[in-house]
Amino acid sequence: MKHKLIQSLTLLLFLGIACNPKYKLSNDISRWEKQAKNVTIIRDNWGIPHIYGKTDADAVFGFIYAQCEDDFNRVEVNYATALGRTAEYEGEKALFTDLRMKLYINPEEVKKEYNKSPRWLKKLMDAFADGANYYLYTHPEVTPKVIDHFEPWMALAFSEGSIGGDIERISIRDLKSFYGNEKATKTLASVFIDEDDEPRGSNGFAISPKNTANGNALFLINPHTSFFFRPEVHVVSEEGLNAYGAVTWGQFFVYQGFNDNCGWMHTSSKADVIDYYYETIVEQDGKYFYKHGDDLKPVIEKEITLKYKENNELLEKKINAYYTHHGPVIREENGKWVSISLMVEHEKALTQSYMRTKAKSYEEFYETMKIRTNSSNNTVYADGKGNIAYFHGNFMPVRNENYNWAGIVDGSDPETDWKGLHPLKDMIIALNPENGWVQNCNATPFTVAGDYSPKREDYPDYMAPDFQNFRQLHAVKVLENKTDFTLASLRDAAYDSYLPAFEVYIPILIEDFKKADKQLQMKLKAPMKALKNWDYRFAENSTETSLAVYWGQEMMKMTRSIKIDPKVSVYDYIAKSLGSEKRVKALELAVVKLEADFGSWKTPWGEINRYQRVNGDIVQPFNDELPSLPVGFASSRWGSLASFGSRAYPNTKRMYGTSGNSFVAMVEFGEKIIAKSSLAGGQSGDPESPHFDDQAIMYTKGQFKDVLFYREDIEKNAERTYQPGK
Repeated sequence: MKHKLIQSLTLLLFLGIACNPKYKLSNDISRWEKQAKNVTIIRDNWGIPHIYGKTDADAVFGFIYAQCEDDFNRVEVNYATALGRTAEYEGEKALFTDLRMKLYINPEEVKKEYNKSPRWLKKLMDAFADGANYYLYTHPEVTPKVIDHFEPWMALAFSEGSIGGDIERISIRDLKSFYGNEKATKTLASVFIDEDDEPRGSNGFAISPKNTANGNALFLINPHTSFFFRPEVHVVSEEGLNAYGAVTWGQFFVYQGFNDNCGWMHTSSKADVIDYYYETIVEQDGKYFYKHGDDLKPVIEKEITLKYKENNELLEKKINAYYTHHGPVIREENGKWVSISLMVEHEKALTQSYMRTKAKSYEEFYETMKIRTNSSNNTVYADGKGNIAYFHGNFMPVRNENYNWAGIVDGSDPETDWKGLHPLKDMIIALNPENGWVQNCNATPFTVAGDYSPKREDYPDYMAPDFQNFRQLHAVKVLENKTDFTLASLRDAAYDSYLPAFEVYIPILIEDFKKADKQLQMKLKAPMKALKNWDYRFAENSTETSLAVYWGQEMMKMTRSIKIDPKVSVYDYIAKSLGSEKRVKALELAVVKLEADFGSWKTPWGEINRYQRVNGDIVQPFNDELPSLPVGFASSRWGSLASFGSRAYPNTKRMYGTSGNSFVAMVEFGEKIIAKSSLAGGQSGDPESPHFDDQAIMYTKGQFKDVLFYREDIEKNAERTYQPGK
């Protein structure tokens, strides 16, 4: 009896200690400090972190720690967004942004996914959380907005890496109108976003050894994302991890980059992986049902709790969300509820994102692609054995081809249900085409390899509704008929100054101008002469670039009030359907605006088009009175391969860049990796850091630094070598 009593008291004492937060924290600290000893971080002379760990988990621990050092704010904001917690610091205005995420992210369900994940992946997720928490523990001066403790399961809520992802196809305004019981109105901010028609996407080139001077495959990585959205990193372990490239803040895999054997580059796709359904709703006894064939199925209802900040208090709002087997209901249209189907595979997506970084050959990379969760992107690939490849999309539902999948289909018809996924072998893939190159610039896959591209008639329409664009035409122009590529000439191709849109539009304008009234012809005689004699190439000192871009922007504005057939690109519409008078009027408006803002329509492009980074905020407070740098390259909408998406703001006359070339890398796969890279601004988000803007001037000139990939080179150029927490 006495023995049992002692056992019981011992158990109670143990449970009491185990439930004590301080005891748990001391255990955490001991574990963190032990793991930190297995990690070495070397910061090179550009501040780029090279993280070395004994195991993959050790490397992930240091990887996240280093990202938090560079910009914890962006790490936290990405997870607050992914978890639907932005209203907890932004206030009620962000409630429906959070609702959009929480339609898919239920912490309790995601925790179950974590518990069911394979042991190797759980170790990485544990290391992710530990690395972030150890950073917060060793940096008590940092005050998080909402996430003061990271948990391993959170990595599953943010598993794919693309800048927007499928979920952004759900309109916040529509959610507010449907679930907020109020007419959604456009705020000034939303109007401003609507008028930002800058194309988002990326360029990827892969060139086979047959077309290179050194007989090695060459690779261009050129994501066109928001500036500072991804830093440059290098992460290595003794278990075979050795990945270099761009990481989306807070994730533990290199999203676009290369290892010592192969490279991967993602470009945004219009491959149809999302579908919308009209649901036929029937109300019976106060409950909702929806028709599906001859059946009447109950609408699934889930209560979602949203927290938001108001007057320094955290308040709650509960919303009853509706689901059918197609997915959540996201709006009402034509008197019917509309639901949406998209890919929801957190654990598989994280597995694929991580495992591709460790692929050692095309065969291994192909195996990761078989997981089929890279839903929003295409992939350009190259490797050390000389293979080059292009994959158009990855996640692709099988559908009945008799339906119009570009529109909204009838959810009550069982034939509109997805029929599983297309196997990878049936997807649009180009492998080692005879021409010796592949490229994609967010356009049709049927020109990715010139005459050796996949054929449209071999695939369902929904696999590739992508338009052709000016960038892709430009890419083909700089890649075809060239067999002596080097890293230097690859750079020249990627930054070629040609703007093919204006080679199409200006001859049309010349004919339009002949029909204009005489008074307008006199007014625009000099600007027309300038455009007529222009070589269609951007430059900092080019006044023609300024005039052409402002003219193009005025035409784009005109199209916003016109309902354009979704099968017609806005660029084709401008050329063929906008109308002669409007195209000439757009030029007049461009001249008037340039003269009003800058005193003359003959203003050099570099005086207008600027790079500016004022502080570490995610949204920059651009200011014409503060220092900025001239930028020669232009928007990708006009076919500029070197993309610089800029615009004027309510308090500025100059145009400031916010997206486009962000992280750019060129790689040669020989006996050793040779690579060059460029990063918008710098590695650090801290204005006090020397690496906040140390790459800015080089960036604006299209100049590259050497990538330090091998440890002996890294150590020769080391600025700091340390362990996390030291």
